[in-house]
Amino acid sequence: MLDPQTVRDEKRGTLEIDPGPDMLEAKLWDNPCPFTFRINYLALLYNATLYTWVHDTYGLKRPEYVVLYSLALADGGSARDISRTSGFPKNTLSRAIKRLELMGLIDARDKAPGGSRTQALHLSEKGWALIHETRPAFEAQEQRMLTSLSDGERQMLFELLSKVVLDAESWADSLPPQAMTGNINHKEEKAQ
Repeated sequence: MLDPQTVRDEKRGTLEIDPGPDMLEAKLWDNPCPFTFRINYLALLYNATLYTWVHDTYGLKRPEYVVLYSLALADGGSARDISRTSGFPKNTLSRAIKRLELMGLIDARDKAPGGSRTQALHLSEKGWALIHETRPAFEAQEQRMLTSLSDGERQMLFELLSKVVLDAESWADSLPPQAMTGNINHKEEKAQ
């Protein structure tokens, strides 16, 4: 017996999968959160391919490469800085940093100026060599991602996204009031 998603093509005697609803179409145009879908979808496609390549080729996990890439952009940054700008928790980054030190990709840590507990991190020569070898693939993939946009559209997109990123501190650390109301209603339902 055929399941509801499968239909028989009588002319060829083969089975075709009924595609059902067009999920991408629905998520693009019928989504109450269209911006976040678009950002997450593009990031997933970009990241999955590249970080799989980095892992398979260089033996580095995503948080480890994120540390290297971050330090290539901001030499002397701290684990806290990387956590704040990457979304990885500090404990995940701490493990990544220890492994990168053992691999010789970052230099041994030294105290940041001013006597704070924050430790400045620096790429080693070996770390810089790996970044110079891998970064072109990341840049090329981004260029491929943006080929459907003109130079002016790219600049507008970058400026608009930068504006959203810079405002993120005003909303990123808390839930909206609607979530609090939902939690209260959900707790009341469970209690009954």
